[in-house]
Amino acid sequence: MSKIIVITGATRGLGRALVSAFAVGGHTVVGCGRSDGHVRALRADFPGPHSFAQVDVTDCYAVGNWANEVLAKYGPPDLLVNNAAIMNTPAPLWEVPADEFLAVLDVNVMGVFYVLKAFAPAMVARKAGVIVNLSSGWGRSTAPEVAPYCATKYAIEGLTLALAQELPPGMAAIPLNPGVIDTDMLRQAFADGASSYPKPDAWAKRAAPFLLNLSAKDNGRPMTVS
Repeated sequence: MSKIIVITGATRGLGRALVSAFAVGGHTVVGCGRSDGHVRALRADFPGPHSFAQVDVTDCYAVGNWANEVLAKYGPPDLLVNNAAIMNTPAPLWEVPADEFLAVLDVNVMGVFYVLKAFAPAMVARKAGVIVNLSSGWGRSTAPEVAPYCATKYAIEGLTLALAQELPPGMAAIPLNPGVIDTDMLRQAFADGASSYPKPDAWAKRAAPFLLNLSAKDNGRPMTVS
C-alpha cells in the first residue's frame, strides 16, 4: 500500500537517496531542504504527487508553515523521517568555535524538535504513524574531534526514547543509526577514508524497506540499518 512519507534534509546524502528509493517503490514523498537549487532539481526529477520545499529546519515558523501546507494537502504522514543534520569541523572540543557548536545544535536537535512539534500533533490525533529520528553510531559511542556532533546524536537518542513513552498505542518513535555511509558529511570527518564505505544509493536500497517495515511494535527500540 502506498504511503505518505515526509523527509527532512531530502536534497543530499541519505535523504536524497531515500527519496529515490521510496518514489520508485510507489510511495508519495514530501521533502524539504535548505538549497533552492537542489529543491528545484528534486521537483524536476520527482514531479507530483511528490512535493519538495525550501525550508530551513532551524526556523520554527518556516517549519510550521510548511507542515501546515503538507498536512492540508496530504494529511498526517505515515512515516516521518528526521534526517537533516550537519557535522562540525573536526577539532578538539576546546577549539570548536561557539557559533559552530550552536549551529550543530540548532540543526541536529532544535530542527528535529521543530519538525516534531509541527507534524506530531496530527499523527497523534490519528493514532497512527512512525517517527524515525536519524541518530548515529556517534549517538551511542564517541570519537575524538566530533564532540558537538556526538552530543547532538546522544540528544536525539534520549529525545526519541522519551517521545516513544508519550505516544498513543498504534504509533512508534525510533532512533535509527543508519550505519557508516560515504556521504559529504562523513568525508568531512573521515576525508578520503569515507570512500571505503557504502554509497547512499546502495544504502537506501536496504534502508527503504527496513523503514517501511517499522511499526508500533518497534516503538522505543533503538535500531540500526543492517
